[in-house]
Amino acid sequence: MKTILITGGAQGIGRGLVEHFLSQGWNVTAVDIQEMAPGDRLETVCGDTSLEETARRAVAKTMERFGRVDALINNAGVGTSQKFKVEDLSLVEWNRVLGINLTGYFLMAKYAAPFLRQTNGTIVNIASTRALMSEPDSEAYAASKGGVVALTHALAVSLGPDVRVNCISPGWIETRENAVHSEADRLQHPAGRVGIPQDIAELADYLLSAGFVTGQNFVADGGMTKKMIYAE
Repeated sequence: MKTILITGGAQGIGRGLVEHFLSQGWNVTAVDIQEMAPGDRLETVCGDTSLEETARRAVAKTMERFGRVDALINNAGVGTSQKFKVEDLSLVEWNRVLGINLTGYFLMAKYAAPFLRQTNGTIVNIASTRALMSEPDSEAYAASKGGVVALTHALAVSLGPDVRVNCISPGWIETRENAVHSEADRLQHPAGRVGIPQDIAELADYLLSAGFVTGQNFVADGGMTKKMIYAE
């Protein structure tokens, strides 16, 4: 039975990924800063993915319980809820965001790579459309997500042909249960709606089996970044 390691698995897109792959019959190891209960075919690791010890422990627990690693989805990250003007952005905050959103991805790939080579496995990194476009006062987040896209093609070249590595850049993905969207929100998307975690899970599932696809970034945003928006 195949085994997948997913970071940031306790909520949001990560929780959707965990639920999807369990439903598809995979063994899953979910890593998160929040405590999670293990279950049938589900191993859990509580830890900060920006720390090397967490990456080591996550891979070791996966091998101990399931004996193999077929895929890694790097998803753990911090968002843009807190914004700082460039002049006010501290080095501590900059390093915190890059540590979680970028360094953590590198560490997980580093420790999973030997076992992924054995299974001709796959890595999928979750970036963001903020790697390609920005709003004011989001330098640390944008830089971290741009770094994920670059890390993806670097890993694809370094780990190929044994391991394929791709990236998904989600746009607006609604992860709250009781969210209400305005007509204006919906109309920003040529697809006619905002995304849900299952949209990202289905794309990740495809990338795990797309044998001739590696080093690529797939934008999943309902077409939002392609639509011209004019001021009224």
